Amino acid sequence: MRTSLRSRVLPESQRRTLDELTEDLDLRSGDAASKQSAFWTMLVLSAVIACTGVLSDSTATVIGAMIIAPLATPIMGIALGLAKQQRNGSTRFVVGGGVLVILIGVLASQLAPPGFVPLDNSQIASRTSPGMLDLIAAIATGFAGAVALSRRDVAAVLPGVAIAISLVPPLVVVGVCLGQGDLTLAFGALVLFLSNLLAMVLAGVLTYTALGYATEALVRLGRPRRKHYLVLSALIALVAIPLATNTIVSYVVDYWTTRVDHAAQTWLEDTPDATVTKVKFQSTTAHVYVRYQGTLPPVSGLLDEVGKVVPDGVQVVLDTSVGKELKVGTVGQE
Repeated sequence: MRTSLRSRVLPESQRRTLDELTEDLDLRSGDAASKQSAFWTMLVLSAVIACTGVLSDSTATVIGAMIIAPLATPIMGIALGLAKQQRNGSTRFVVGGGVLVILIGVLASQLAPPGFVPLDNSQIASRTSPGMLDLIAAIATGFAGAVALSRRDVAAVLPGVAIAISLVPPLVVVGVCLGQGDLTLAFGALVLFLSNLLAMVLAGVLTYTALGYATEALVRLGRPRRKHYLVLSALIALVAIPLATNTIVSYVVDYWTTRVDHAAQTWLEDTPDATVTKVKFQSTTAHVYVRYQGTLPPVSGLLDEVGKVVPDGVQVVLDTSVGKELKVGTVGQE
């Protein structure tokens, strides 16, 4: 059954060899100087493009940075290295590249216009509070990328894979938010990047193992299969544990978001021409977006309603359609 599924996903006629896959994903193999030069050059350009897209709030420009996606190569290299149980230096490229992109984002933040508010920028707001759907998309993208790299006939899907996964933009957002002094938003964007990274690595390890590359590497190294699979299981667990933790946190945040939305609607039920347009959590702060005409009821009522559905310590902020942001209070504090 497993062999049949493997042949359907990766027909032998389209299967790339282990050496070909290693050549593509290991930046230290083959013409290492050329590959590393291309990696760092494209990474810097991708970061600059992402910075301009984020600061100008341009989705099209950010997508341009995502298509380049140089970080995807060493990330999938980490997955292949784990599957083969061989070091290939990919982790160093990911860490070094990530730090470089964040520094570029910090420098770019100094070009932000006066009065720049990070949360008013959709490119930043959408990358500082990862949710369950982001995680599902990252895992699916990891599988798609690993399968595409393993086949000779589907290389055309790789730009789509690059667009689907967010790697350089959240790191740029980390830098921009750090440059603006907003550590909470920077942490949220960093969590999104790390979640995407871990999801891609986990999906890549599982794919390369299921497609037989791990076994082929095992035979070449002359290692016992049982020991190999025990080590591989431990490595997968190390990746899966933080990913599972983030999954649980994302689920809880989504659950709270739904309950706060219902609480806010209850608060407005007697107010005509007023509606809740969105609820968004930023760390432990719930932002309630309201569109209205006329007068809103006392905001203390909103805090009371929200206090019934979330734990103490959650801050509530009311964002109105007229551009006002009101700090309602903190649940559980008088």
